Amino acid sequence: MSDAYAVRRERLREHCSASGADAALITRAANVRYLTGCAPCGATLLLTRERALLALPDDLPQDDTGEHLLSEDVAQLPVPADADTAMAAAEAASRLRVQHMAVEEHDLTVSRHRAVAQLAEGVSLRDLAQAVERLRVVKDEHEIADLRIAAEIADQALGELLESILVGRTERHLAMELERRMIDHGADRAAFPVSVGTGTHSGQEAHQPTDRRVEEGDFLTVVLGAQYRGYAVSTARTFVIGAAPAQWQMDLHRLVFRAQRAGREALGPGVPQHAPDQAAREILQAAGHSESSPHPLGHGIGLEIREAPRLGPADMGKLDNRVPVTVGPGVHIPGKGGVRIEDTLVVRPLEEGGPELLTITTKELLAL
Repeated sequence: MSDAYAVRRERLREHCSASGADAALITRAANVRYLTGCAPCGATLLLTRERALLALPDDLPQDDTGEHLLSEDVAQLPVPADADTAMAAAEAASRLRVQHMAVEEHDLTVSRHRAVAQLAEGVSLRDLAQAVERLRVVKDEHEIADLRIAAEIADQALGELLESILVGRTERHLAMELERRMIDHGADRAAFPVSVGTGTHSGQEAHQPTDRRVEEGDFLTVVLGAQYRGYAVSTARTFVIGAAPAQWQMDLHRLVFRAQRAGREALGPGVPQHAPDQAAREILQAAGHSESSPHPLGHGIGLEIREAPRLGPADMGKLDNRVPVTVGPGVHIPGKGGVRIEDTLVVRPLEEGGPELLTITTKELLAL
């Protein structure tokens, strides 16, 4: 992995050189991790043409897991726990006679930006303009391997829950159990707060679990994701509880399943970002269903739960190979409930088999 981080840093150096900067100050936690492997801990990376200097709080516990070992070409600069690592890195830039330094203006507050400018004496600052985020869009095979494991953890946790007794348990209880199961199976943590919606809450986007208890005949929607070595996935499934589903439940589930499949099948290198959304939305709208606000069908995912690209109706870019994205349409009928189905996939060309499905829990309408 140390070679992979070195390649990423070299790509950033090339970007900086092309824009006239001889150094970059990286403060955003996900970007520091992407370039060094250092887990988020308040670190700041100073990357010059000759060296990589990581300013770290000096009170960090020793990492004895072997998961976050820094490569030998990344020098460490211990910083007192009550000090700002960005300030220490800015002073180091001045000592190293950096002339033009690109900073992450979208991450720095106004006060921190001013302080960096004052401490980096003799250094002119310019905006890095989310260059690292753009590098992060296309994943290497190390990153995709971590995403696969995160997906396996989420699928395993959900599969175990579906084998347990659900009637009478609260949404909140089920959400907490899923988070615990993911950690038990090796996740760093849940990638985001697990959402469990039953009955009239089912199918809602970003539903906050309540003390409502699962009842016979309910739709049950679960939205969860595991984070493994910093990389996250997201998945959503909808089931029916206890008895055979009602006709309206089968019809609605079949509709969302068709829309989600159309969105998945529209993925591919060179495909416009809005195409998967359009493919799914047309099916829902033809049946008279559309969500109250034009939420994008999906988005990129990786070190952060929401990354570029966005798969929305107005997004005009094109998808690249090896980009992990979510595809998750849903329909919610107020007072009745609804269905949401989401997967995490990796964009692949047809000659490689097409989109690689990472989250593989069945999308059938199971009666639990």
